[in-house]
Amino acid sequence: MSDSSTAGTKMTTPLLVVDGISLRFGGVQAITDMSFDVNRGELFAVIGPNGAGKTSIFNCINAVYKPQQGSIRLDGTEIVGMHPRETAEMGVARTFQNLGLFGNLDIVDNLMLGRHHLMKTGFLSGAVWWGRAKHEEISNRATVEKIIDLLELGNFRRKPVGMLPYGIQKRIELGRCLAMEPRLLLLDEPVAGMNLEETEDMARYILEVRSSLDVTMIMVEHDMHVVMDLADRVMAVDFGIRLATGTPEEVQQDQRVIDAYLGKAS
Repeated sequence: MSDSSTAGTKMTTPLLVVDGISLRFGGVQAITDMSFDVNRGELFAVIGPNGAGKTSIFNCINAVYKPQQGSIRLDGTEIVGMHPRETAEMGVARTFQNLGLFGNLDIVDNLMLGRHHLMKTGFLSGAVWWGRAKHEEISNRATVEKIIDLLELGNFRRKPVGMLPYGIQKRIELGRCLAMEPRLLLLDEPVAGMNLEETEDMARYILEVRSSLDVTMIMVEHDMHVVMDLADRVMAVDFGIRLATGTPEEVQQDQRVIDAYLGKAS
């Protein structure tokens, strides 16, 4: 059954329950009988060596992959078997290790793409930009402007995002997800490839998003300093198997985690 520890969380009712999922690709077992839960308002981190199954877990949660067994429930609704578009409509948003931005568009246009599933007017009325379509775009742009202010992106708004520094692009990627109005935000290595200053900035914005928008987050990250500083709870995995779940301090001291991930010298 799923882990129901509530250390550092605001509420005890889990938003997400992953119960006994297993995922295979031919003869390769990517995930084996994986169970955990994520409480509302929690920042839950998943750590493990390369190839441990972390990205596969994300791909199951946002319905890119369908596990062969087990259940994934978001606020009581079964996700397994859904299309990724349906999970997005339920409020699951995800950043990617490799940026999913349109480099020739500016920040506003990239963030507006995150609002697409929330827009109700059709192509023709949108092209005419009149009546309901005009009102809808103005309303959505107002939401985007709030995100730009929250992430302090205003100084870069007029440039194509492909011309901006990598750290700023990662921040825009976060903004695009926030534009989706997520209930559950999947952060896939949010500080990967960043220098120290960019990493500290991103950590600060993640905390700001959490406090301002009260978004539940699951973070996959290799930077152990970021994980230990930000996460309420941590789950360590290796070869698709859960090794330990607990507070950052508990997981950091677990001998199985030290052997598999941190190294015996630690």
